[in-house]
Amino acid sequence: MSDAVTLFEAQRPRLRRLAYRMLGSVSEAEDVVQDAWLRWDRAGEGASDPPAWLAQVVTRLCLDRLKSARARRETYVGPWLPEPLIEEPPVDPVERAEDVSVAFLLALERLSPLERAVFLLHDVFDQDYAAVGAALGRDEAACRQLASRARGHLKDARPRFAVPADQALRLASAFMAAARDQDFTTLSGLLAEDAVLISDGGGKRPAALRPMIGREEVLLLLRGLAARGVWSSAGRLQPVMINGLPGVIHRDPEGPTVIAFEPDGEGRLAAIYIMRNPEKLTHLSAG
Repeated sequence: MSDAVTLFEAQRPRLRRLAYRMLGSVSEAEDVVQDAWLRWDRAGEGASDPPAWLAQVVTRLCLDRLKSARARRETYVGPWLPEPLIEEPPVDPVERAEDVSVAFLLALERLSPLERAVFLLHDVFDQDYAAVGAALGRDEAACRQLASRARGHLKDARPRFAVPADQALRLASAFMAAARDQDFTTLSGLLAEDAVLISDGGGKRPAALRPMIGREEVLLLLRGLAARGVWSSAGRLQPVMINGLPGVIHRDPEGPTVIAFEPDGEGRLAAIYIMRNPEKLTHLSAG
């Protein structure tokens, strides 16, 4: 393996995480990283700072894709959720697990593409403003302003409470057991009063066409899912970590459904995210 290949492969996981945060899509992130490899293979060997050079290439490729993504989102059926990221949190000390949480990615969607790029490169991936400006063709002062605006939009997006992993997993397990048993008294006790449930079917599979807000609305939807037998077979549930949150992959003849649970700091669930759009689940193995 050549030195160029070795260097790129060492950067691949970080580049994939950058592209995923920019695009909210696992499959598109993989495509962007592959495109970055082609550019690295042709022109990158002389770069004085290869990690920064590669981050710049990935960022520019993502910005190009975001132009068409914005048009697609305007005609999207129902709520939009990012493609679920099924993996353990990154070991890179610069990054934090909550920076890939569903709530945080949804907040990133509210930023302009440039705000998103500046914030991610500087605040998440620890590049200085000079490098960020070089990547985006902006001066340092403009990048500082973009980052400041982004932080203002994102200040409440990260989880407010640090919940131990074992506690979060117990909450998710208790929810799935109560749902399977159609124990709505227990389910009610597991939900925060202001709990939110967001389901994304993309017009391809049945899903709520708006977020369910508040315990009673969430319970109403859960009763409907139970009536359809969605929770009836525990043998088809695969526990996983989804965007740093505990969750499950539920498999049935229609295809997989991915459910992620976000706990609050008081032993209840603040949010439930359900991904059913098959176009966003193609990266999952048949399992």
